[in-house]
Amino acid sequence: DVQLQASGGGLVQAGGSLRLSCAASGFTFDDYAIGWFRQAPGKEREGLGCISRDDDTTYYVDSVKGRFTISRDSAKNTVYLQMNSLQPEDTAVYYCGTDHFQWKLCPGTSAEFVDYWGQGTQVTVSS
Repeated sequence: DVQLQASGGGLVQAGGSLRLSCAASGFTFDDYAIGWFRQAPGKEREGLGCISRDDDTTYYVDSVKGRFTISRDSAKNTVYLQMNSLQPEDTAVYYCGTDHFQWKLCPGTSAEFVDYWGQGTQVTVSS
């Protein structure tokens, strides 16, 4: 079974950093794009960025470009989201997801392109 498990969330002060992990199992890790998303209370789930399946090219939405970095460790079947300069508006539940059937995720960053989701991890940024 395809499984994704996100971890690494927590409470951080504004201006701080966190690194989230997305551990994958049940599929050939390098053959699929992985995306990161977040959902704040009362808002829709939004895409943040992704890492491609072919050459690990990364794409980011404008709101996180320059602050967030996605990377892949194939030996550990894990994708990371390094988040710097966090602000209170970054508070949300963060999810990772993968596209196995649509082949639209990365460069696409829409949540509708995700076929499998991991459970979320809460990130809270205090002012």
